Amino acid sequence: MKKINNLVLGAMVLAGSTLLYSCETTETTSDGIEYTYVEQGDDKTQDGEFVVYHFTAKTGSDSLFISSYDQPVPPYLQHLDSAEAKSGIDEIFLNLNNGDSIIITATAEQIFAAGGGVPPFLDNEEMVTINIGVINVLEEEVFEDYFNDLVAEQQKKQAEQAGVQLEEDVSALEAYIEENNLDANRTESGLFYVIEEEGTGPQVEQGDKISVDYTGYVLDGTVFDTSVESKAREANTYDENRPYEPFSFNVGEGMVIPGWDEGLQLLKEGAKAKFLIPSPLAYGPSQRGAVIVPNSILVFDVEVTDVEK
Repeated sequence: MKKINNLVLGAMVLAGSTLLYSCETTETTSDGIEYTYVEQGDDKTQDGEFVVYHFTAKTGSDSLFISSYDQPVPPYLQHLDSAEAKSGIDEIFLNLNNGDSIIITATAEQIFAAGGGVPPFLDNEEMVTINIGVINVLEEEVFEDYFNDLVAEQQKKQAEQAGVQLEEDVSALEAYIEENNLDANRTESGLFYVIEEEGTGPQVEQGDKISVDYTGYVLDGTVFDTSVESKAREANTYDENRPYEPFSFNVGEGMVIPGWDEGLQLLKEGAKAKFLIPSPLAYGPSQRGAVIVPNSILVFDVEVTDVEK
């Protein structure tokens, strides 16, 4: 298959709007996934055409956990007659036509069968509902210009929204810093940080492989993740199935949120610090579970345990 962008729902992009439809015609894929056409397009997609669509996904408890509306541009795929479906989900996406509106209801295991496994926050047998709406079907010759226009429009819109959100977050952080009597510094981007211990090792720089112990929480103090077992037990988030150890990654390569990539380069090996991260430098309008809701300001206590140049 030449292009399937976000076809398999393994790349978790969370939160956003949803589509609400009334059901009409229900069909079943070869592996037993039921899906309903709320609206069905008349024109069959031709070989080589690009299908542009939006989708949302909800858990059985009606909690939204994926929304393409939060992505910079809508996902798309190129329809190829020679493509082979590896799962029922692929089967549905490979047969999308212009004007289609579809609801899929299946277990998480069925949904993610070809996507690298069920996300850790879902049970295999938990029911998942996906809404798909096809925006456009375009010939290959015109798709690139159409897509570039979408990118430019969305980037402008997101920049405007992020600017407004940043101002609100900075005000909230300034109040939090004053209330908690923190001696914080601010970077140009809007990141606030407190260096609690300077550290004596090498300075963290872009491209370094580093290891970091951390505890992350929102402004009300609710912990959403930690690499420290004692902190997890204290916050009642302990999970015996995960290791509690420093997190290792390459700095400045987009492997973590922007606030981390920026803030960690202010530290040395052995340093301990607190990062106060406005939402545009964290997960923005995306949701990352029950604690990290859209536009969440995040606070991290971090310790740089190792720096490998």
